[in-house]
Amino acid sequence: MGREQWKKIWVGSAGNMVEWFDWFVYASFATYFAGSFFPDGNPTAQLMNTAGIFAVGFFMRPVGGWLLGRVADRKGRKTALTLTVTLMSVSAVLIAIAPTYGVAGYGGAAVLLVARLLQGLSVGGEYAASATYLTEASDPRHRGFASSFQYVSMTAGQIIGLGLQIVLQRTLSDDALHSWGWRIPFIVGALGAAVVFYLRRAMLETEVYEEAADHTAAEDKGTLRALWQHRREAFLVMALTMGGTVAYYTYTTYLTKYLSNSAGLSKETATLVSFTALIVFAALQPLAGKLSDRIGRRPLLITFAVGSTFLTVPIMTMLRHVGGFWPALGLALLALVVVTGYTSINACVKAELFPTGIRALGVALPYALANALFGGTAEYVALWFKDAGAESGYYWYVAGCAAVSLIVYLTMRETRDLDLNRVGDGRKTSPEPVAPLAS
Repeated sequence: MGREQWKKIWVGSAGNMVEWFDWFVYASFATYFAGSFFPDGNPTAQLMNTAGIFAVGFFMRPVGGWLLGRVADRKGRKTALTLTVTLMSVSAVLIAIAPTYGVAGYGGAAVLLVARLLQGLSVGGEYAASATYLTEASDPRHRGFASSFQYVSMTAGQIIGLGLQIVLQRTLSDDALHSWGWRIPFIVGALGAAVVFYLRRAMLETEVYEEAADHTAAEDKGTLRALWQHRREAFLVMALTMGGTVAYYTYTTYLTKYLSNSAGLSKETATLVSFTALIVFAALQPLAGKLSDRIGRRPLLITFAVGSTFLTVPIMTMLRHVGGFWPALGLALLALVVVTGYTSINACVKAELFPTGIRALGVALPYALANALFGGTAEYVALWFKDAGAESGYYWYVAGCAAVSLIVYLTMRETRDLDLNRVGDGRKTSPEPVAPLAS
């Protein structure tokens, strides 16, 4: 890949990193600020309250998917990506300055709720705009590899957040972290968003979008009417997302809480397990994306679904009884290797299903709906099962969601060789095999 291709990947994914830093920092620092916004009581109940607000952000994502997906299809990918990072910056500032329960009662929780709604709006559009941009801006032979950097950047945002948490845990007292230290990462996120806003102002629009703009009717771009004409593809996006998003959030945002709240590991050890596992996970994404460019997308998706369906229950059961860092890390890595079959390529698979004039909205809205129903509620459902004394029920829930997605993967078409300029008109690219990837 040439320098220009790498520049597009960097600009398209750098903002994604900041977006997901802010998104995941909420989850990873929830154990520290849960008591700041709600009355003293059962720690699990406080976590459930903050998890509920976390889930509310997901339910705003369909609105963001519709609104910002429409912007991306009608005004361009660049405009949408600049807008999403602006919204995320505002939400980070709001969380950083939110008053505690002792100062403003439930007013602080209200500010937290508004901030999460803005984050949901932003991320709802960011995923699709970023997935579409990375897919369209790459060479057709490298689409899987290039789009894999979406989850590299998403995971990098979480790694930075967890790394900052480790630093704060080792430099501040536990009382200081619970009192004011948890605000630091949100300040960092707001500053990072400002930098990315500057970078995205100078980014180039994709050639695929500019070419389509010349012959696509303006009134058909990014509309629900146009999306309805591709309702089968929209349903596919929801169904293939279902299992992947539940598994992803289980082994990333929820893992730290699970290891400390259920397995009995210290917060520091649990955080270090997640941090180390996510570094390996991020490194696996381009490798799996590159593999999909050679053998196709479906084999990786099917591998993920089979592994998640049959391995989730034993992995989660063993994690529940781990006694230290190394066994917890080994099991977490096994789970994330399985999840890589979905995360590394799901962005390009979804983008490859739709024509250019409806691509961003086609990815954004059904994906956001699936995340609201399954990804955003994963942590809350897990805590609900735990509070009900039936924690193992959650393991079967995750496996069941993967089984549903497996049926979809087995019946869907291969998308690797589709021409993005001709998707949606019934034509495909030449059946010539994909050329070997160049370094």
